[in-house]
Formats: sequence, C-alpha cells, structure tokens
Amino acid sequence: MGAPGPFPGSAGRPDAPVPGREEVDRALARLDAEHEAIETSLLALQDHAGRRLLEGADLAGTTRDRWAAAERSVTSLWSYFDTYTAAVAAVRELRARRRWPSPADLAELTELLYGGAVTVAGAAAAAEGGPARLSERFSLAELVERMNGLYARSLDVIVAADAVWSALPARIDLLAAELQRTRSLAHSVGVRPGEHPAGDDLARITDELSRLRGQVVADPLAFWVSSSTGSSAPGGGRPDTERYDRAARALEDVRREIEAVLDVRQDAEQRLMRLRDVLSRADRTLTEAREARGEVLAKIASTEVPAVSGPSTVLHEQLAAAVDYRRRAQWHRLSPLLDSLEERAEDELLRARESLTAVTAPLAVRAELRGRLDAYRAKVARHGLAEDPLLAERYDVARRMLWSAPCDLRVAEQAVLRYQRAAAEAWVPEQTDGRGES
Repeated sequence: MGAPGPFPGSAGRPDAPVPGREEVDRALARLDAEHEAIETSLLALQDHAGRRLLEGADLAGTTRDRWAAAERSVTSLWSYFDTYTAAVAAVRELRARRRWPSPADLAELTELLYGGAVTVAGAAAAAEGGPARLSERFSLAELVERMNGLYARSLDVIVAADAVWSALPARIDLLAAELQRTRSLAHSVGVRPGEHPAGDDLARITDELSRLRGQVVADPLAFWVSSSTGSSAPGGGRPDTERYDRAARALEDVRREIEAVLDVRQDAEQRLMRLRDVLSRADRTLTEAREARGEVLAKIASTEVPAVSGPSTVLHEQLAAAVDYRRRAQWHRLSPLLDSLEERAEDELLRARESLTAVTAPLAVRAELRGRLDAYRAKVARHGLAEDPLLAERYDVARRMLWSAPCDLRVAEQAVLRYQRAAAEAWVPEQTDGRGES
C-alpha cells in the first residue's frame, strides 16, 4: 500500500537581510506549494489503512506504547499545522495589501517568512510528551522541520504495523489451512498425538501458529526488524518471519513423514510378500545347512564342522506383528517396522548362505579331490598307461578313500598327490624315449 512521503523542506532564509518584491513573491509561492504538500500528506496520513487498523485494534506491548506516542504526535501535527496555516494566511494577507510593497512591508514580510514570528501554544508540545510550556516560538522553516519529525515518527509506526499485518496473518492463515489438511491426512493413517511423534509435532505446530497469530495481531511492531542499512525513511525494515518460517519447515517435515506412511499403505502387501519370501529362503537355506552338516559329520572324518542355528524367531514374530499392523491399518507403526525388517531379513538370508558355505566346505574339498583324481586318470589313459600296475594300485587306494565314508580328507589328499607323482614319473621315460627315436 502506498504511503505519503515526508513534508518538503523550507528553502531557508536568503543571504540579504531584506529581500526584494520578486524574491518575496517567489518565497510566498514556495510557501503556498509547501503548505499544500503538507496538507496533502496529513490527509493521507489520516486516511491511511494502517492508521485505521491501529485505532480499532486491541493492542499490546511495544505496539500499544508506540501507537499511543504516535497518536499524541498526530494530535500535535494538526495543532502545528493549524498554526502554520494561520501564519501562511498572515503572509498572504500582508502581501496582498499593496501591489508594490513599501520597505516597511518588505521588512515585515521578511520577519514573517524567515524570523521566529510563529507562536505555538504549549499544549502542542505537551501532547508530544515534552515539557509543559505556555508557548513556543518558531520560524516557518523550524515549524516545518518540527512537523517533518513528528510526521516521520508517526508514519513509521503506521507503515511498520501495516506491513506486518499485511504480510504475516495471511501467511499464517494459509499455513494453518495446510496444517488442517495435514492433520486430517495424518488422522486417516493413524498418526495422532500421543501415539506417533509426528502427531505430537502437529499438535505443537498448531499451538505455535495460534499463539503467533494472536501476538502478531495484538503487537505487530514486535515482529518488525528495522533496516540494517540505517535508513531513516518511514517503514524502513521488514516483517520478522523467523517463527513463521520455523513452523513452516516443521510442518513440511511432518508432511514428508505422513507421505512416507501413505507410501507404506500403498505398497505394504507387496513389501510383506517380499519379506515372507526372503525369510522363507533364509529358513530353507538354514535347513539345507543343517542337513549338509549331518552329511558332513557322517561322510567326512577328522573335520570341525560349525554349528548351524535355527530360524530367527524374533524376525518371524516381528513379521507377524507387521501383518497385524496392516490388518488394523496402523500404518504409522507399520512404516518403521517394515524398514527395519527389510534390512534385517536380508542380513538373515546372508547369514544363512554363509552358514551353508561354511558347513559344506569339506564336501567341496572332497569333490575337488575327486575331480582331480579322475582328471589324472583320464590323462594317464591318453598316454596308454591305464594298465600300469603301480598307477592302477595308487588310483584304487585314492579312490577308495574318496568314495568311502567317513573320508579322511588329509589322508585322501596325500593319496591323490602320490598318484599324481607316480603318473608324472611314468610320463618322463615315455617322453625321453620319444626324443631318442627322433
């Protein structure tokens, strides 16, 4: 909203002690323009929307005190202006007596225009809160300067209060409407005060917005930050929105959390099915590991086999709780539980796989030895040494060890190594004979 500017200043007293007719006429023209500008500014101040709001508001704190002082200043302004108007009229009347003023007229006009010839009743100064006096004397320029100061201080209070009222209550109301929508959404997914942290946050934000609006309406100047540039212009500053901004950020955090809960409601069944599948695979893997452990203990001798734990009863109990939360539409409880369960279920499956790998390691070693033995036997056959008595004997010994239960892996590995060395020694003479013939 536009606000009237400060009064125009006086041109000041000329250097010559008694000006000529032309200079007096120019000064009087400036005085007329100045009087009109002051009157326009005062009327604009009187009609300012912020002033009307302040007059009708139940004020408190800083605003109540500053507005009381501003009202006294406005009263003084009109009193000063009445005196100023009378002084201007007296100058006009004196100048209108003669077309060509006499030296005495010029001297009197000079005194009225530039001297301290304006008398103001002491009631005006008292209204400003100053010391009580019967009267004060001013020049026209000094009187305009006094009115400028009162006008600027009064306008500063009005413009600042109006700026805060124009900015904050409407924004608070919009945020309160958004808060109401968020509360309704939160209630639909079971997020309520005392049951979920987000519900408690919504209650705190509601109380804060209610208090903030009441304080802004009653004491707007408590939410005004003066300009950091030190500007003396009326209304130089901005509304303090820190508390509003903090509440808006808190509401946005809660809204995101509610949206996360809504996402849980939309895909809860799929996430529960994935959890059941992961835990089922972990259980089957652990069952396979326990069976493999029994096989290893029966078929492999002199081997330490790690124990295999059973399925996690805690995870299955929590999965059952999650299913119950979904059935009861307790989405705010289901959301964090699903997040935790998904991570722990993957860890459980990884643990089961690691357990199976550790348990079946001896069987893997036996399978590797069997494969190595068969590979060397095939190589021996390609060299035509399959009927070699020593190789046949050592192969049979290694094979019996690897295909009998329980199998001593250390002894079986030595038997495989002996067969490999014998095969290697059998190939050397064959290669030597081949070179001799060539």
